[in-house]
Amino acid sequence: MRPDTLDAPEDDLVSRLQQGDAAAYREAVRLYTPGMLAVARFYLDPASAEDMVQDTWLTVISAIQTFEGRASLKTWLHQIVANRAKNRIRDRHREVALDTDDPLDPALAERFGDNRRWSVPPSARSSDSAQALLENNVLSDCLDKHLGQLPEHQRSALMLYEAHQHRAEDVCNLLDVSAANLRVLLHRARQRIFLMVEGFQETGEC
Repeated sequence: MRPDTLDAPEDDLVSRLQQGDAAAYREAVRLYTPGMLAVARFYLDPASAEDMVQDTWLTVISAIQTFEGRASLKTWLHQIVANRAKNRIRDRHREVALDTDDPLDPALAERFGDNRRWSVPPSARSSDSAQALLENNVLSDCLDKHLGQLPEHQRSALMLYEAHQHRAEDVCNLLDVSAANLRVLLHRARQRIFLMVEGFQETGEC
């Protein structure tokens, strides 16, 4: 008998899935894909998140036989997605040679002095506040574009630490980098985003 963590409709859906019911599979995909995408996007860029969820559903066909009902089906699916996303991040970062001494691109280098601090700090000359722009989805769309153009290790560090508020220690473990390397990754990513915001506010163009 299944634990009380499952309600009757979900219990029935699980049983049908385990029996290979194609209609049940389509129903589960419809019900749980949005939440699984939200979990995947917690760790990955949107395109990778969608691929991850699609791959997860392919494994569910056989993995559902191991489902014991100790948690809800939703929780079980979310955990699979989270684990697979973390593994993908680790694999990617093992493949990337992390060079924290790579030179800044010209647009950034000319803004810093020999002490590695801003010689010409970012400025905001637009009459519109950043919050107002974000609410209109204008700056938000531009931010998404530039985040997608960051090097993979910089984007992962920035998203996990800044957007999703993971502890620095957890981000280091997830990305397999030292605390010093994490600081460099965050510093480089923030510089690029600062310049993007400054340019957008000055010109209104992404």
